Amino acid sequence: MRVGVDVGTVRVGVARSDPSGLVATPVETVARSGSHGADVARIAAIVAEAEAVEVIVGLPRTLRGEEGSAAQAARRYARTIAQRVAPVGVRLVDERLSTVSAHRTLRDAGVRGRRHRPVVDQVAAVVILQTALDAERASGRPPGALVALDPPPDGPAASGTEAGVT
Repeated sequence: MRVGVDVGTVRVGVARSDPSGLVATPVETVARSGSHGADVARIAAIVAEAEAVEVIVGLPRTLRGEEGSAAQAARRYARTIAQRVAPVGVRLVDERLSTVSAHRTLRDAGVRGRRHRPVVDQVAAVVILQTALDAERASGRPPGALVALDPPPDGPAASGTEAGVT
């Protein structure tokens, strides 16, 4: 099972796949909690409850493929999730137009514009996760890029010696 995440400044949409990784479905919309970290804790709980093997986080690039401030914020958020859910891997995947697609899906389903807000982030997370699942199935390779965790500041990489050995 995989978990998909659509990072927003106010809300975070969460989706999950079925055990075989064929279909993504919405889970919930989590309110961003700022420095308190309750949102990341809730996402980590969803990952644990689902016994997820991977988390897919959308990376909002521009139509030209460039990264702006939203992409940098998504990278930071993905790194925070990765630290919290390790050893479960976190991958960043291009999510251009996922929110536009989510609004279109809701409109096509007859959901009026005002009623989009509470669920659009979940639908965007479904779009992100489903796109990643389909891409992996088509290519045989994991989608996007793995989020690397920084080594501990006092670990071997920092000192050049094994931890605890001087």
